[in-house]
Amino acid sequence: MKHALKPSQYAILVAVMLTASVGDTLLSHGMSQIGPVDLHHLGLLFRALANPYIISGIVLLIGFFASYMTALSWADLTFVMPATAFGYVVVALLSRFWLHEHLSLYRWAGILLIVCAVGFVAGGPSRTDHEPTHHELDVMDSGAGR
Repeated sequence: MKHALKPSQYAILVAVMLTASVGDTLLSHGMSQIGPVDLHHLGLLFRALANPYIISGIVLLIGFFASYMTALSWADLTFVMPATAFGYVVVALLSRFWLHEHLSLYRWAGILLIVCAVGFVAGGPSRTDHEPTHHELDVMDSGAGR
């Protein structure tokens, strides 16, 4: 069954995509300033927590987690994950133009393939049929008494 998305639901999906992409990019930039971390230098991870790029990345990834949970509350995982696949393009663009990473033609082709494949599964945020949760039953009961 297909459902039309509300503007607020589109906003949540955009938030999932952007907070994950920008948060991961900030973490990458911050960790490049910290240097390699291995089992003998785990203390560097605590030093990393003072880096403003890493702090910003963590905050954005907390925002990602909150918006991701929100999206999963009204849509199936098989819709939410593909719907946010454009984040791969955002990460690639940020990596190329802000982090100055080299992206090979094969990597760009892979990103394009992932984004195009989204069309095969992007039918809509239909929920799998499931038994109502206790919360849903309470909401239905409270609405029935009006």
